[in-house]
Amino acid sequence: MLHGVAALSIALLGTAAMLGGSARAGAALELRKLPMKFSWIACQPNCRGWVSAVGIVTADTPRDFDEFARGRQLGGATIVLDSSGGSVNEAIALGRRWRDLGALTTVGVSVQTNTVQSAPSDMAPVAYCDSMCVFLLLSGKTRYVPETAHVRVHQIWIGDRANDAKAATYSADDLMIVERDVGRLAKYTFDMGGAGDLLSLSLNVPPWEDLRELSQEELRLTGLVTTHMVDQPGNKAAVVELTPKTVRGRFVSSAVATETNPQPAISTKSAEAMGHAGGVSAVAPLGQE
Repeated sequence: MLHGVAALSIALLGTAAMLGGSARAGAALELRKLPMKFSWIACQPNCRGWVSAVGIVTADTPRDFDEFARGRQLGGATIVLDSSGGSVNEAIALGRRWRDLGALTTVGVSVQTNTVQSAPSDMAPVAYCDSMCVFLLLSGKTRYVPETAHVRVHQIWIGDRANDAKAATYSADDLMIVERDVGRLAKYTFDMGGAGDLLSLSLNVPPWEDLRELSQEELRLTGLVTTHMVDQPGNKAAVVELTPKTVRGRFVSSAVATETNPQPAISTKSAEAMGHAGGVSAVAPLGQE
C-alpha cells in the first residue's frame, strides 16, 4: 500500500497538454540534463505532496539532497523522478538514503495546474527516467511507473570517453574502475530488491547504441514496478501490490568484496553526463530523445 499518499493527483493527459506545448517539453528536456534539483510540491488538501527530483546525478547531488531534506519530514515521502542519469557511485549513495527514508518512487513531471500560487499541482506521468535514474527508481520501498512514462537503460562507461567510446583508448585501471562499479551496482540492485534481469538488460546496451526502453512486462520482470497504480482522489482501493521476485544469494555475495573494499573514487556515469565530470556514468546520450 502507498501509505501517506492517499490522494495523489495524477493528470492522465497527453504530453502537449501537460507540458504546455513543444516549448515547455523542450524546457523539461533541458532540465533533465542539468544537475539534479529537488523541490517540494504541495497539493493539500488533496494529498500530502511529493519531492520532485529533476536532472542528472553529480558528485554534489547526495549532499544537495541532505541539505534539501534538513528540517523536512520526508519519511515515506513520494519522490517523482525526471532524469537522464548521472554518476554511478553518487546515485547508489542517494538511492540508499531514499531507501532508509522508506521513500516511494515514481516517474513524472510536476506541473502547476493554474496560476494561483497556492493552487494544487499535478504529477504528469509523461517523463523520462534514463540510465542511473532507473536505479534511483529501484530505491523506492514501493515503485510505480505510469504507462506513459519512459524508462530506458544502457551500460555504465568511463565518463569522459562515452561520447566517442569506440575511438577512445583505455588502460587497465579504466577497466578495473568499470568492473568495480558494475560490482557495486550489482550489490545495490539486489539490496534494493531488483532482479538480475535489470543488470542483464542494462549491461547489454553499449553507449554508442540507442537506449533500450523497458516494456511494462520488463518493468515487472526486473522488479522496477511493485504496484499497478498510485492512489487518486476518491479512490478507496489504494494500490495493488505485485509479488516481488526472489533474489538468488549467489549474485549478492559475488559483489560484497567490491563494496567492502572500495577502490579509488573515479566515478562511472552514463553517456549523457559526460560533459559534466570524468569517471564512469550512466546518463542518456545527447540527442537520444
